[in-house]
Amino acid sequence: MATKASGNPLQLTLATGAFAICFAVFGSVSALMPLLKKSLGLNAFQVSLAIAVPVLLGSLGRIPLGMLTDRYGGRLIFSLVMLCSIVPAFLMGLVSDYTQLILCGFFIGIALAVFSVGVSFVSGWYPPEQQGYALGLYGIGTGGQSLAAMFAPIIASGLGVRWGFWTFGILLIIWLGLFWWKAENAPRRAPVKSLKEMLAPMRERMSWVLSLYYFLTFGGFVAMGIYLPIFLTDLFKLTPQDAGLRTAGFVALAVAVRPYGGKLADLIGGRKVLIWVFPLTMVMACLMMIPQIVPFTIGALAMATAIGIGNGAVFKLVPEYFPQTVGAVTGLVGAAGGLGGFFPPLVLGVVKQSTGSFAPGFFLLALFAGACWLVVMREGGSATPHTPLGKLASSSD
Repeated sequence: MATKASGNPLQLTLATGAFAICFAVFGSVSALMPLLKKSLGLNAFQVSLAIAVPVLLGSLGRIPLGMLTDRYGGRLIFSLVMLCSIVPAFLMGLVSDYTQLILCGFFIGIALAVFSVGVSFVSGWYPPEQQGYALGLYGIGTGGQSLAAMFAPIIASGLGVRWGFWTFGILLIIWLGLFWWKAENAPRRAPVKSLKEMLAPMRERMSWVLSLYYFLTFGGFVAMGIYLPIFLTDLFKLTPQDAGLRTAGFVALAVAVRPYGGKLADLIGGRKVLIWVFPLTMVMACLMMIPQIVPFTIGALAMATAIGIGNGAVFKLVPEYFPQTVGAVTGLVGAAGGLGGFFPPLVLGVVKQSTGSFAPGFFLLALFAGACWLVVMREGGSATPHTPLGKLASSSD
């Protein structure tokens, strides 16, 4: 068995694959929403709500799942989450009205919540100087949304909408079997913590600062990934298949650069990476306010690059500040990121319904990115466990 110090590529691969297929299950909802919108006769706000609802459970569920992973290990919790994701994946194929769509969509959000499980599972196998890159590689699993965006509409056009959901459910069953067979938890280097100790990071200011950063970087990724098919079909009258391919490109780019964000954070520090990520995001959001395909595409792709790198940088900081409670803090930060993907679709739906344009929504995104830049500039210093919790963690080693 590989030790924590040497890492474990097999466990990293198993976790990344599980995350990718879970993310594809989650992403199939937004990928097929243009078709569901037409078949169920949904308006702009109904579409926005249906897209946002899965993100709600996927966000809030990360907190308890992160804590459970710290206590019981990633092998068990990962497997349970995959098992629970399979059921709504198949039920989504049987949806026939809006109420069923909302209900099934809510429970399919458990597939998104798996993220915090994998961060704790993977980081346990790698030393601090390699965690940024390892977690960046794990973050490639978000590319599952690209798979859904690319293939779900194609599968649906050939075999029917239900198979757009069921295909990924079947893949998840197969991976669950492989994961349960081969996955192992990293050797523990500290005793199991009590619930009070696991909740302690939530009283630390830095855990909420990291949550703010991830609210923008990962929240922006989720929101753009799930809403791009709607932007492209509504604004530019593209077909669902064409919109799916372009959305897949956005997601693939954000996913591809994420490991480099982690690696860059390993080299120069996560804060220095975020100092330029936030201004670039702000500028690109303004560019996407222009309702023309060329500037919109440039803005979307450059934003994908910025927030993808930002994702890797933020999760390099988590195990540095909170080395003994990675799962718990990951749950909190991941929940914030998920909520960052929950609210924008709702805001965009209201904005579009009220003004007939998505532009005010992109302006609000630019303002929020500017606020995050001001916070990261004010923070200063390096990511070291300097809080009282950091001292507690050091003394308990």
